[in-house]
Amino acid sequence: MAVHAVELHVVSDSTGETAARLVAALEAQFPDQPFVEVRHPRIEAEADLAQAVARARGRPAVIVYTLVKPEWRDAMRSLCRRARVHYVDLLGQPIESVRRVSGMAASMTPGARPALNETYFRRMEAIEFAVKFDDGLGSGLEEADIVLVGVSRTSKTPLSIYLGYLGYKTANVPIVKGIEAPPELFALDQTKVVGLTIDAARLAEIRQARVRNLGAPNRNYAELLQIYEELDEAAAVHRRLGCPVIEVSELSIEETAHRIVRLVEQRREAAAAAAS
Repeated sequence: MAVHAVELHVVSDSTGETAARLVAALEAQFPDQPFVEVRHPRIEAEADLAQAVARARGRPAVIVYTLVKPEWRDAMRSLCRRARVHYVDLLGQPIESVRRVSGMAASMTPGARPALNETYFRRMEAIEFAVKFDDGLGSGLEEADIVLVGVSRTSKTPLSIYLGYLGYKTANVPIVKGIEAPPELFALDQTKVVGLTIDAARLAEIRQARVRNLGAPNRNYAELLQIYEELDEAAAVHRRLGCPVIEVSELSIEETAHRIVRLVEQRREAAAAAAS
């Protein structure tokens, strides 16, 4: 029996990225359900809201909206109820809750961006750090908040950039068969070191795709026997370091990054407690 797609209509007076992130998380909870995402960004008038609701009316649809203006939220709620369309207001209740607790009114500015404060500049600095010390470049291991260690194609670079976005200066060290890991790696504060590994067959698949795309002649890079040997060498380095190891085969960059942060912070807390 065919499963009909559910339409998720993302309505926003800005780009709709806030709602789109929730929609992506929502879809992940229903892996067997097909979805169609329909964007309605940059709403400028109530007529635009009515048009979005009319498009969803009578269909298997949910409208997810982020509208800053209270009058537009009220209008959307009324339109959806009249059209019998399911809806989710992502900003209304959070804005009202913060207003009640803080006693301050929201600015009600669509698409408002966070201030260029200390957190923003620390994030930019951490991203620049990740680029500068990517793949063993430079000598930033001591300065890094987090050091990732793994073979090629275990997502070290995108993880370093994403961790930089979260505000963590991240360096990464590649494990290459036949090449010794840098001695300074073993002299570091080991609480900030995290190993990365991956299923050998999955790594072979990734590397074969890369070889095809780049037209690279190095077949050993993607051959399974070579990969097993590399992973064994990486595992030996991880054991020497005594670091936790995350298997990244089926994890998203975001999930892996948050696991890394949790591991590093837990190890630092444990080390601090032991020292006190």
